[in-house]
Amino acid sequence: MEELRTARRTQAERREEARQRVLQAATALVALHGSRAVSLAAVGEAAGYSRGIVHHHFGSKARLLEEVIKYTQTFDVPADSATGLSRLTDFVGAYLSGLHERSPRSEAFLKLWTESAGAEPSLAELFAERDAQFREVLAQYIVDGIDDGSIRSGVDPHIAAVAIIGLLRGSALMAFSTARDVSAGDLAAVAVAGVERSMGAGS
Repeated sequence: MEELRTARRTQAERREEARQRVLQAATALVALHGSRAVSLAAVGEAAGYSRGIVHHHFGSKARLLEEVIKYTQTFDVPADSATGLSRLTDFVGAYLSGLHERSPRSEAFLKLWTESAGAEPSLAELFAERDAQFREVLAQYIVDGIDDGSIRSGVDPHIAAVAIIGLLRGSALMAFSTARDVSAGDLAAVAVAGVERSMGAGS
């Protein structure tokens, strides 16, 4: 029985390893060439698997890209900040300071996001739910900050959340294009200071 449980765990681990390798391969292809370079066959070849393995895990290109969007948006944020404002600025700092460490995930995400507004409007649907969740997370930090007194009461949480997302993604786009000479850490520090000045209760 113990041998059977071990075999099952090993099989589950193999499945998860294959899934992660496929996601990583798809992410690298998107980062280099955009979503049009992604097909189940191309991703399978890049990951060292057959097209059938990719289809087994994801079913379709649309489903694979949806999972790539989720995968590329994942990053660590400190969770022990005392106020809504500090949770918000921790998020802003983590998003920008880790851009290059998260590459090619960062570049793949930005390519998909820009394509969703232009060359590949079908991607817009994939972003809609994720973006709504993103706005809600930031808006909740702002609501918490207003409640605990760290953020000015006149700040509209939902409008401010949209503005902050624009700041983050616009800065990230520049960091991977015309502003590659700017340190991600310096960029994060300036963005954090700007959020504190514009929204802090003492501003």
